Amino acid sequence: MREAIDHYLEESTSVALGFVDALEAAYEHIRRSPATGSPRYGHELNLQGLRSWPCRRHPYLVFYVSYEDRIEVWRVLHMSCDIPRWLQQGTSPGFPK
Repeated sequence: MREAIDHYLEESTSVALGFVDALEAAYEHIRRSPATGSPRYGHELNLQGLRSWPCRRHPYLVFYVSYEDRIEVWRVLHMSCDIPRWLQQGTSPGFPK
C-alpha cells in the first residue's frame, strides 16, 4: 500500500488521498459484508476462506479472510501483478488451508 500511495503522490496529493479513501471504503465494505468478496483466487489456489474486494476507481484488490471474531487483511495487490504468485509467497502455517 505504501508503494501505491507513494506512486499516487507523484501524480498529486488528491489522487493519493483518493486511493486512501478507496481503501478505507473497501475495508468498511468488507467489515460490513465479508461474504460478498470474490472467492476466485481462494478456489484457484486452494486457500480456503480467501476472498478479495476491489478498490473503487483504482486497480487494486484487497485480499482477506473472515473469521467469527475478526477479519484479516492479507494483502493489497495491483491487478496487473502475478496475483497467484504473490499470494502463494504469502502462505504460512497460520494461514487457513
